[in-house]
Amino acid sequence: MMLLPFLRRNLRLTGTKYGCGGGGCGACTVMVSRYDRGTRRIRHYPANACLTPLCSLHGAAVTTVEGVGSTRTQLHPVQERIAKSHGTQCGFCTPGMVMSLYTLLRNHPQPTEEQLLEALAGNLCRCTGYRPILDAGRTFCKTSGCCQSKENGVCCLVQGVNRLPEPEEGGQTSPKLFPEEEFLPLDPTQELIFPPELMILAAKQPRSPQVFTGDRMTWISPLTLKDLLEAKSKFPQAPLVMGNTSVGPEMKFKGVFHPVIISPDGIEELSIIKHSCDGLTLGAGLSLAQVQDVLADVVQRLPEEKTQTFRAVLKQLRMLAGSQIRNMASLGGHILSRHPDSDLNPLLAAGSCTLCVQSQEGARQIPLDERFLGKSLGMDLRPQEVLLSVTVPYSRKWEFVSAFRQAQRKENARAIVNAGMRVFFRDGDGIITELSILYGGVGPATLCAREACRKLVGRSWSEETLDEACRLVLGEVTLPGSAPGGRVEFRRTLLVSFLFRFYLQVSQSLSHMDPGRYPSLEGKYESALEDLHPRCGHGWGAFRYQRVDPMQLPQDPIGRPIMHLSGVKHATGEAIYCDDMPAVDQELFLTFVTSSRAHAAIVSMDLSEALSLPGVVDIVTAKHLGDVNSSTETLLATDKVLCVGHLVCAVIADSETRAKQAAEKVRIVYQDLEPLVLTIQEAVQLKSFLEAERKLECGDVEEAFRTVDRVLEGEVRVGGQEHFYMETQSMLAVPKGEDQEMDIYVSTQFPKYIQDMVASTLKLPANKVMCHVRRVGGAFGGKVVTTSIMAAITAFAAHRQGRAVRCVLERGEDMLITGGRHPYLGKYKVGFMSNGRITALDLEHYSNGGHSLDESLFAIEMGLLKTENAYKFPSLRCRGRACRTNLPSNTALRGFGFPQAGFITESCIVEVAAECGLSPEEVREVNMYQGTEQTPYGQEINTEGLARCWQECKAKASFALRRAAVDKFNSGSPWKKKGLAMVPLKFPVGVGNVALGQASALVHVYLDGSVLVTHGGVEMGQGVHTKMIQVVSRELKMPMENVHLRGTSTETIPNTNASGGSVVADLNGLAVKDACQTLLKRLEPIISKNPQGTWKDWAQAAFDRSISLSAAGYFRGYESDMDWEKGKGHPFEYCVYGAACSEVEIDCLTGSHKNIRTDIVMDVGHTINPALDRGQVEGAFLQGVGLYTTEELRYSPGGALHTRGPDQYKIPAICDVPAELHVSFLPPSESSNTLYSSKGLGESGVFLGCSVFFAIQDAVSASRKERHLPGPLVLSSPLTPEKIRMACEDRFTEMIPRDVPGSYVPWDIPV
Repeated sequence: MMLLPFLRRNLRLTGTKYGCGGGGCGACTVMVSRYDRGTRRIRHYPANACLTPLCSLHGAAVTTVEGVGSTRTQLHPVQERIAKSHGTQCGFCTPGMVMSLYTLLRNHPQPTEEQLLEALAGNLCRCTGYRPILDAGRTFCKTSGCCQSKENGVCCLVQGVNRLPEPEEGGQTSPKLFPEEEFLPLDPTQELIFPPELMILAAKQPRSPQVFTGDRMTWISPLTLKDLLEAKSKFPQAPLVMGNTSVGPEMKFKGVFHPVIISPDGIEELSIIKHSCDGLTLGAGLSLAQVQDVLADVVQRLPEEKTQTFRAVLKQLRMLAGSQIRNMASLGGHILSRHPDSDLNPLLAAGSCTLCVQSQEGARQIPLDERFLGKSLGMDLRPQEVLLSVTVPYSRKWEFVSAFRQAQRKENARAIVNAGMRVFFRDGDGIITELSILYGGVGPATLCAREACRKLVGRSWSEETLDEACRLVLGEVTLPGSAPGGRVEFRRTLLVSFLFRFYLQVSQSLSHMDPGRYPSLEGKYESALEDLHPRCGHGWGAFRYQRVDPMQLPQDPIGRPIMHLSGVKHATGEAIYCDDMPAVDQELFLTFVTSSRAHAAIVSMDLSEALSLPGVVDIVTAKHLGDVNSSTETLLATDKVLCVGHLVCAVIADSETRAKQAAEKVRIVYQDLEPLVLTIQEAVQLKSFLEAERKLECGDVEEAFRTVDRVLEGEVRVGGQEHFYMETQSMLAVPKGEDQEMDIYVSTQFPKYIQDMVASTLKLPANKVMCHVRRVGGAFGGKVVTTSIMAAITAFAAHRQGRAVRCVLERGEDMLITGGRHPYLGKYKVGFMSNGRITALDLEHYSNGGHSLDESLFAIEMGLLKTENAYKFPSLRCRGRACRTNLPSNTALRGFGFPQAGFITESCIVEVAAECGLSPEEVREVNMYQGTEQTPYGQEINTEGLARCWQECKAKASFALRRAAVDKFNSGSPWKKKGLAMVPLKFPVGVGNVALGQASALVHVYLDGSVLVTHGGVEMGQGVHTKMIQVVSRELKMPMENVHLRGTSTETIPNTNASGGSVVADLNGLAVKDACQTLLKRLEPIISKNPQGTWKDWAQAAFDRSISLSAAGYFRGYESDMDWEKGKGHPFEYCVYGAACSEVEIDCLTGSHKNIRTDIVMDVGHTINPALDRGQVEGAFLQGVGLYTTEELRYSPGGALHTRGPDQYKIPAICDVPAELHVSFLPPSESSNTLYSSKGLGESGVFLGCSVFFAIQDAVSASRKERHLPGPLVLSSPLTPEKIRMACEDRFTEMIPRDVPGSYVPWDIPV
């Protein structure tokens, strides 16, 4: 058993969350403390509870978020600061963040900025954008004399370039969002002590091995080397487990089973650190974090020429996984796992390291080389041997060692390709005496270019030798076109790109050592030497917003930065999510069996073996569901499956483990069907569509094309995106035992839809089914349709068994089963004048909808209605089709069609600019809406806010100065390029239908003067409950502390609409306001008689006069309509305007990029809560950065999703936050009939992430222009390191071999 289920199920400590199960997200972070008998010191380190075996913790102390502090006892400063700094939204990741910060402070009470970033690198957050979390952490850091924002090479104090403009005369600076001076001080003397009984246990522990025996497995913990060798002799096939970071994922995700596991943790011989005349010997049992500390100390004390290998290892360790994994994983385990993409093994092999292994027969030395890494016979460990230590030799004078890696994301990401390289010149004469070149990530094992190195020995270190080396390496290290992992041409390019950088690094070192013999590098090569890395932290920046009116009452919270209602509970782990609810008596667990084929007939399904397993209660199939299975969205597959991940049946057992074991025993025979449609192109060719075409047209497009100066045609692709909400799909169905009533507790955005689906499936009226949602750990549109299907099946199983049934998806299941954002193909024909004015635009949008309709038509419609973004095109035609393919049904995701549609339009703008010889910003300005205009569908809008945002963003970003600075940098830097881009935003807000915009609320006043409010909105991180309490506080003129909100339930608010579309607070707030005003109207006679009374007085008086203290509020929805036959309507209530300017730097050799700075200006109306609204803008922006740069869904040619977890799918991490992130809210310019004239901000910021995409494209264009490459080049989204590198064509991309399309089966395909 792992620590995580033990904490959650056995001890009921549910603050530690399940996020991925593989150590990739940090949601399950705890602090482990161990007492070292040898040093008599206590070591505190963060660990992933999902990977930590319970048996491995014998003698250790584990601290969870509950042990740090709570609302019932006392908050810890970490918890207080992360809550009050507005560092929580959905709150699901917060306990893990708290524990990472807490562990950091236990070791470093005043950490540096670098230590803070390192501590949080292993934690993911999908909501906040990380900036407020970093703000909280920085309150503990050592202060420095500078803001540390020097990312563009100019200090922030230099006026005009990196400094925000001063407020205009008479303007007001924004107050701080949190009062830092009021925080609880951190007092290290008041922390929990290490349990003395564990120290005594460590001193007196028995000298015999600890043995733990379970039903299927035995765990042996030897205490001495002798015990270890005996155990290994007795069980030669048993793996040695220290941190479980290799064996654990293999057992969980690959089904590997080990009946015996040996854990040698604590054996002194495995933790040695020994300096000798030849090198440094490190015990195999040292954690990677301990190795990092040892090497950091050694390189400070020894001369540089002796520490070449040590420095290279340190460089790799800083990027290897997160702090949790580095503290758990052992050096020996990492080496022996021999992962093909290991960051250390190629380097250790290049550095001529040796392994000391031992068995009962004795010890011996094994060279750590490619033969060992390839498990060659005679060069590997024997089954009964254990690895004791690794000896890393000192480097010699004239010896140079380097390490390289390239990943999808800079930190906490597996390398796509890595390398270790070493060269030795015996007398400093520049003649190669020894050469080692090894690569990871290019084959089933670490590969050595041994033959190439042999041929290069004796050659001089020159450019001619470099060219020959590249040719030889490409000839020896071959990668077939169908290689697992794909990205074949990119990986081939990295082979020689790394080699080129190694050549330059060595050449520079030679020049420094002997300037007379070795000339300095030419200027054109200097920029190729430095890795892209931030010179400071991330997320520094200003936030400007409008102060509240001085006449506003002090107790009125509207417009003030109020902390999230659940912020403190998020930070203490006390916030309850669906799977945190205690188990119901006789509760069962349900797990789904899904299709392994994309389009196939079900020939047979054998359930007998699964049903025979102990604990299995039932298996629900389509036959059990009968006619209720034939709705629009089929619940379970009947005679055929339509995608990989299609739900086939559901196994119900008395535990999660048994249900999953039984699911693996369900035998299904398939017969593949034709056609197999996966891509948009295939669907278009076969006319495989989900619904009829939607079309929007204004002006005379054909006539306009006849009068333009130029016409361009092209197409652009936008990849899909996974929701990656931190809380996976979770539900609990509880039969009530009478009248066939059913309660459903589910993580959903749409309780009414769940209620309807369950009632329909059970053939019950809706009044017998109640759906309850306390809070949701992130949703972003992904917890509606598929959630309702799974909830219906779970409720059916509970109804059938008469027992509660729980279903919680694992991360991989969730990503496989549920769809995400629609991939798009946009085709355009654009007519324009020579000044960049676009007068004719013809667009075609095709989305990959998956196998069923879901929300695909709605997404296409919203994309069409918003497609022009901020531009007035006199003649516009846009057509959209949702394609039916054999993929899981794609659905709503934050922004809902606009991030794709708007991106297609912006790509068109960039192409027009390139054709006209203008900057994209000039073309954007000449086409932008001005004043009061009509949209293509005939709705009149006032766009003054758009112009204000654009101009203010341009000024705050110092765009003209920085444009010149970027151009100057690029002119002197051939291998690093900067890019700058500015993008406007017009985001219409509304649901397009009056009925879909209605909302209800209920407000109760109790006799003690307290208030309970409920409404139809779901709290999923956006802070809607907080805003509702702010509304009640203003309307009833009472402190927020007097108002309580329990959650959302169809039992209290019937017929709710879905929570989404940026309108949840607006619509429900108007309903709450209506209820409050109804109450005030009733109570007006009582209040007027006793105006100085309290709410307790007024409530009692009303009760005594039989006046109801409960009121229902209602808002019917904004007037909204859209006639698609005519292409005219008024679908939206208002527009959110904005602009973003982003600056990036790219590495032309590797494809890496760094987000230097982003300035965002938004027209948000009268903000209800500037702290929450800032969080929505920044969180959406970073989610957009992920959509357009790092998040890449990859499918096999058979339709199976490869990217099923954080190990393969990379959402933005802390390293992706711009070093400077400035956000400004414009002062409101007009009032509206929305809630207090506010605007919904949940979705609009996603699109602003494309400013980073276009900044990267600007940098790529600078590289191509310098190399005189033909242009313009249309780049698809996401703009990953692969696409960046391959677009920056050079002699290295030209020299790689290319495969003929059709001559091989690719590992993945673009869908």
